Amino acid sequence: MEYIKIKFGNELNAINSRFETTLEHMFRSMNKGFSLCSPSWTPPMDIYETQDTIIIRADMAGVKKEDMEVEINAKAVRIFGKRSEISPGQNGTYRLAEIQYGEFERILFLPAPVDTEIVNATYLNGFLQITLAKLPMDVTHKIPISDE
Repeated sequence: MEYIKIKFGNELNAINSRFETTLEHMFRSMNKGFSLCSPSWTPPMDIYETQDTIIIRADMAGVKKEDMEVEINAKAVRIFGKRSEISPGQNGTYRLAEIQYGEFERILFLPAPVDTEIVNATYLNGFLQITLAKLPMDVTHKIPISDE
């Protein structure tokens, strides 16, 4: 059985500046080949929750498990990796090219804090599913008050 790499940590890598991302999306809408940095794409994702869990489902068709990684902390999940381009062959000519290739990164801020020790990730039929256990919100701790 192979596993998807999951890294645990308190800090996620820095996010691209909002200005650069907005600028890139604006120009890419006019010309699909435009990019300020290396080619990238954004896999579509769903986040839903139950009373005890948060589930993230990502459409990762064509991405090999060994080409993706997941990092989590109590507040966010970072999913990143690369989808390699499939060549049309030596004599092939594209007539339509809509599938995006290259590196991708998504940072998803979670609707509730999660327990980073209780995580399950599966990859089946092109979908990555990450199940996270919510931290109980109704647990209270009594704090002793000292004189000094």
